[in-house]
Amino acid sequence: MASIVYTLLSFVIALIISTVIIYVITKLLGETEDVKTAFIAALIGTVVYTIIYYIIGQGWIAAIIAGIVWLLALQKLYTIGWLKSLLIAVVVWIVTSIVGWFLPTLTGPL
Repeated sequence: MASIVYTLLSFVIALIISTVIIYVITKLLGETEDVKTAFIAALIGTVVYTIIYYIIGQGWIAAIIAGIVWLLALQKLYTIGWLKSLLIAVVVWIVTSIVGWFLPTLTGPL
């Protein structure tokens, strides 16, 4: 029971952190969508990476497939092209990697 509570709490914390990071980065890159869009992007990213990693396992192939799916999600949510969605994803990945040293994160772009 304690592990389920810990997992859910970790998921919520990571989702909040990811939402804030995605929101700030997209605002810095000129997007006008609100925090709700950033939350949806963070949720989609987490779900996509978790499912792909569960099906394929950890590794480059899983990361590439999940990354492409997340780029498509970013494109649709923010109505942007491939290059801007890639730029957002790369910056999010860099920032979350740095933040991940200090705060808990889960799989994917969290």
